[in-house]
Amino acid sequence: MKSAIVLGATGGTGQVIVSELLNRGIEVIAFGRSQSKLRALKAEHDNHPKLTYKLGDIFDYQTIIEAAKDVDVIFQCANVKYQEMKTKLLLLGESVMMAADTLGRKIVIVDGIYVYGHQVAKGDENHPYQPHTKKGKIRMEFEQLIFGTKWKRAKPLIVRLPDYYGPTSQNSYLQPTLEGIAADKISIFIGNLRTSREYVYLPDAAKMIVNIAEKDDSYGENWNIPGAGLISGKEIIKIARQITGNKKLIIPLTKNAIRFIGLFDVFMREIVEIMYLTKEGFILSGEKYEKRIGPIPKTPFKEGMEQTLQTLMYKENC
Repeated sequence: MKSAIVLGATGGTGQVIVSELLNRGIEVIAFGRSQSKLRALKAEHDNHPKLTYKLGDIFDYQTIIEAAKDVDVIFQCANVKYQEMKTKLLLLGESVMMAADTLGRKIVIVDGIYVYGHQVAKGDENHPYQPHTKKGKIRMEFEQLIFGTKWKRAKPLIVRLPDYYGPTSQNSYLQPTLEGIAADKISIFIGNLRTSREYVYLPDAAKMIVNIAEKDDSYGENWNIPGAGLISGKEIIKIARQITGNKKLIIPLTKNAIRFIGLFDVFMREIVEIMYLTKEGFILSGEKYEKRIGPIPKTPFKEGMEQTLQTLMYKENC
């Protein structure tokens, strides 16, 4: 791979993939609809000579084709809001796949784990799909679209991430907790503080995703992007307080609390049906990655949290 385009480049996952690609000397086109955000991304990389950007609409495959016509791989990191998933996710999938198919390109689709539904303690890429939520069922339709027989020239693969955190993270379950701690304010924690869960550090995820994308035989398959292990909310808060010195109250939000808040907040209303994820300590098996790609990057949680919180505190003080 000598060149790539990152769709949704200014999002949490998009930013770390841009960085990882540049670190490997790969020419990168950052694609998005906000010129100000794309310019800021370029500035963050000190106007790196191998980084350019193109404005476009993820739902308009023609703009993707125009931007991606000279690249080797397309990284699809754009997403839709929870409340728009039912109406927009399949349209997004259709658009990016139409572009990849027209160009005959490899395309890496970044996705989550909703398709599995209730999960066993540890699952590999063959874990059965038993989605019991609206989002899970839509995500399963999305995968069927990506790997559909209508595409004759596109070469897709899907990478699946658990919940995540990192300096570029924007919409993870941990985000309001870490932002509150970094700002030395009272904050919330979504879910049960005692449940041990898996989180992947986004820079680690980017390394794994690009490693997978560089292998020709990775395409046509699903790939797990596992984290560094399980950790509870109590442990996360303890580490965060050690780093920041913040001792302010952190309020755990149960399903009933979120359901009540959802009466006034459309985003929180959409979280209710996937609260099962905060109670089930599901682990993504990395056996396939280790066997076919290599060792899994595992930044220690304390180190990753330190980088994340320092970034948040810097932004808070700017």
